[in-house]
Amino acid sequence: MPPRLTQYRLCPRSRSIRLALAEYGVEVQLLDENPWEWRQSFLAKNPAGEMPVLEFENGLTLCGAYSISEFVAEEVLPSATTIAPGPPPLIPGNREDRAEIRRLIDWYHGKFDREVTRELLIEKVYSSMRPSGPVAPDPGILRAVRANLKYHLSYTGYLADTRRWIGGDELSFADFAAAAQISTVDYLGEIPWNDYPTVKVWYQRMKSRPSFRALLGDRVPGTAPPLAYSDLDF
Repeated sequence: MPPRLTQYRLCPRSRSIRLALAEYGVEVQLLDENPWEWRQSFLAKNPAGEMPVLEFENGLTLCGAYSISEFVAEEVLPSATTIAPGPPPLIPGNREDRAEIRRLIDWYHGKFDREVTRELLIEKVYSSMRPSGPVAPDPGILRAVRANLKYHLSYTGYLADTRRWIGGDELSFADFAAAAQISTVDYLGEIPWNDYPTVKVWYQRMKSRPSFRALLGDRVPGTAPPLAYSDLDF
């Protein structure tokens, strides 16, 4: 029986883990969870109330993208013998390279998420799901978030322009973290692609990978993505 991954389809941390697992041929059963519900059964799995949560048949439960990615990098990939000649490292390079990759993972799943993605999800998705009735997005918050987004896209463009991949010379979990955050924001129609051509070229490379197909097919009730969201030649 494959591991069970509790996730929300627009949760960027969940998306990064799905990308990493799909990239390396690790099959999982997806369990959908609505983050605004705070269900007790989910809090019993992870008292922090955050996704994703990966559960193995032997009872092992891993909470959060950092824990799961480190476990996959250290335990799952070295033992994955079904992919010849073997999967590339999830966090590759020497000690300094790995430190830089982890810094960027924290940047995207920490700073980018706090300043952009989380606020957009609250304003454009979660607020419409309240039991008391939908609440319109706050224009002031959206203006601030869009200003933050410009900063983050400029920084991502700098990374993409000066390196082969976001974290360095090799594809890494830093790319999955960045692509997961950007894909969620793109689903919400907030990426001005024409203003950031270098980011667009890098994202096209990510978006064209087979591991991305399932994400591009995801939809959430009440929120439809732009037409170009699933287009590889957007």
